Amino acid sequence: MLHRLWLLTVVFMVCITVGVSGFGTAPTQAQEPGLVDVRLPERQTVRFQLDWTPNTNHIGVYVAQALGFYDDVNLDVQIVRPDETDQTVIQAVESGAVEFGINYQEYTTFAIAEGAQIVSVAAIIQHNTTGFASYAGRNPVTRPADLANLTYYGGGKVAEAIISRLVACDGAQWQPRYAQLGVVDLVEVLQRGDADFGWIYYGWEGIEAELRGVDLDVIMLRDYPDCIPDYYTPFILTSRRLVETEPDVVRAFVHATARGFQVAIDYPLAAAELLIAAEPQLDPELVRASALWLAPRYQEDAPRWGEQRAEVWQRFTDFLVQEGLLDTPIDVSRAFTNDFLPG
Repeated sequence: MLHRLWLLTVVFMVCITVGVSGFGTAPTQAQEPGLVDVRLPERQTVRFQLDWTPNTNHIGVYVAQALGFYDDVNLDVQIVRPDETDQTVIQAVESGAVEFGINYQEYTTFAIAEGAQIVSVAAIIQHNTTGFASYAGRNPVTRPADLANLTYYGGGKVAEAIISRLVACDGAQWQPRYAQLGVVDLVEVLQRGDADFGWIYYGWEGIEAELRGVDLDVIMLRDYPDCIPDYYTPFILTSRRLVETEPDVVRAFVHATARGFQVAIDYPLAAAELLIAAEPQLDPELVRASALWLAPRYQEDAPRWGEQRAEVWQRFTDFLVQEGLLDTPIDVSRAFTNDFLPG
């Protein structure tokens, strides 16, 4: 209880220190999700596996944990980092090693097509915030056709399909060329010229490049919806077994997490301070700038945080079939659910 009061004090002190800009107006009860009584009768522990190192895609979970929103629904949430397990998020969720995790529509679609019993229960961000970035000082890119003769840092059939389709939509043809460099800093790769372009999450890597004064040209996928269908990346995943056997646990977790993301939407800088306090190894300036950039995007064009639409799932599934990456479309009605969202 004392720890929670201390964290609340930190949040309000931050609000006073930096003023109202970046925090939004004071929330009312009508604005807050999760007010339906979803408290579990007994305390339960659940594990939540991250997809990557802690960042602002995860901020709502950290906020919910710090401000006691999980305590409010009688949950003890343990955050599991990728380096703490030998399983991918999909493997860990399906096997029951963890109850929840973060994943992406493309990987989840393939897994479901192969029979994985997994379900997306909340979209973290409504629109695709990824893009293909090049170092403006070496390879200026102003349109997709400019990627045609460039070398891509990375690989994979999905990336190849998306780049090829994107460039073709602009009247050119990409001859796949790859630079396989292992896990290294993308911005440094582009600056050194080890590769010409790479795929980034702009809300983290793009903001980091801005703060470092690195000028990137970025082709954002959401700017070309007639070419590459929009899709959810990332979202919160759980198992069909948990949905069917312990729906109250799923509902409690999703409600409390939605409250955490609502704080990140309404008070991004305060939410950033809570993530920084929980993960002090992160660059505070990056966390704050990223939180501000993402705040209007978590719920953009959606009636509530976490909402998913069948047509988004269907269009991207159809794209994968058209590109020969899937034999047949999956049943998208079983890939996601909005049933556990508040409101």
